[in-house]
Amino acid sequence: MSEQETVEGVVEEALPNTLFRVTLPDGETVLAYLAGKMRLHRIKVLVGDKVTLQLDPYGGRARIVRRL
Repeated sequence: MSEQETVEGVVEEALPNTLFRVTLPDGETVLAYLAGKMRLHRIKVLVGDKVTLQLDPYGGRARIVRRL
């Protein structure tokens, strides 16, 4: 399994189907979804939370892997 780039961001908007709009430190906004383990353990993510993301290498979406 290849190592993906990990960054931190702040949740700006909660969208349907556990999608979130997250702002990165450089000001860029990405669409992110919850990782499977976060769904499994029912970890809640709210607007304003700081989260750790794994960026898609192709630039499509990001996966939220941790809430800080």
